Amino acid sequence: MYRDLDRGAPMFLQIFDTIKKDIISAKYPPNTQIPTVRQLACDMSVNPNTVQKALQRLEDEGLIVTRATLGKFVTADTDLISRVKKEMQNETLRAWLAEMRAVGITSESIIEFINNEGGNV
Repeated sequence: MYRDLDRGAPMFLQIFDTIKKDIISAKYPPNTQIPTVRQLACDMSVNPNTVQKALQRLEDEGLIVTRATLGKFVTADTDLISRVKKEMQNETLRAWLAEMRAVGITSESIIEFINNEGGNV
């Protein structure tokens, strides 16, 4: 169900990132319940405490909310989800552009690629 996690990076951050991507990509749409800590831990083959730490971070950021006795749900705040998605997009593109420039690829080459090939990606 879940992508393979990199055993070298902190697990709770990888789980945090995975669920965050699932929220902004609408795998878990607003107001939907996410799987339980126990289920996520089983699916990812990790300790439930590690999953709980990741979920707490998502809750601290406002992406999930706990409804007493019902479980954890994706926020109904679609503006927040859109902002987080835009931030992730910008961070990813900045990192990618820095990598391209580091190996000598110019902005003009990147723009040309996007104009010529981007629609085929």
